[in-house]
Amino acid sequence: MSNPEITPLVPREGWHVMHLFYHVDHAQWALYSDDDKRQAKTNLARLVQEIRATPDTHLLIFSVATPKADLGFMLLTPDLQIANMYEKQLTLSLGPDILSPTYSYLSQTESSEYTTTKEQYALDTLITENGLAEGSPEYEAGIKEFEERMAHYLKHRLYPVLPDWPVICFYPMSKRRNGEDNWYKLEYEQRRELMAGHARVGRTYSGRILQLITGSTGLDEQEWGVTLLAKNTSDIKSIVYDMRFDEVTARFGEFGDFYIGMQLPLDALFQRICL
Repeated sequence: MSNPEITPLVPREGWHVMHLFYHVDHAQWALYSDDDKRQAKTNLARLVQEIRATPDTHLLIFSVATPKADLGFMLLTPDLQIANMYEKQLTLSLGPDILSPTYSYLSQTESSEYTTTKEQYALDTLITENGLAEGSPEYEAGIKEFEERMAHYLKHRLYPVLPDWPVICFYPMSKRRNGEDNWYKLEYEQRRELMAGHARVGRTYSGRILQLITGSTGLDEQEWGVTLLAKNTSDIKSIVYDMRFDEVTARFGEFGDFYIGMQLPLDALFQRICL
């Protein structure tokens, strides 16, 4: 798989992420013999196994609700060269005329520039809010707990392991840049305060929604890709609705299309998409 003539394209931190959506050409599929159909599905199954066996690489597969698409993949891997290779192979995996790309999105996992620093947490929470003296045992315990929690959070943001929860939602978004509602004209502290409020809403869905925000500025048409994993569609609908009332979204949020999918085992997926 490695080629010394090809330069790896690995971010300084994090992984590349591709969301890939396809329609199935059932007219072309109907022309296949039964043996051709079995071989095509075997080819895709083998490719899925190969991708999932690649170090630091994850592949989610899902049936897409509504005719926006039939089949979706979410591919996470460090090297864009590898991601690109697997993307081309997935497109051709059932044969040259079966899968037709309908939508795709490229992004990278990233940490947030608004992540609370140790100094901010110490001053705002431990000293100001909790009234702890700097250097006291309670203060030091609070700092240690914060550092452990943030290390876990940053690892998830940059190198996520996504659960096999049945519902996956993907949508791209950007921050508005119109008149008084120009996100990029706000001072950093104002943006940080607004994002802190935004995050508080998201934390109320802990255990019900797993959210992964990936950066796409300069990589695709909007600025972030948002992936939500859930156990039911009600929680997807609820968190997106609640976020609409947060000032960050109400004033500055601009959204692309929403794609809803259901993660399925490969055999069940083939049945679902009528292959």
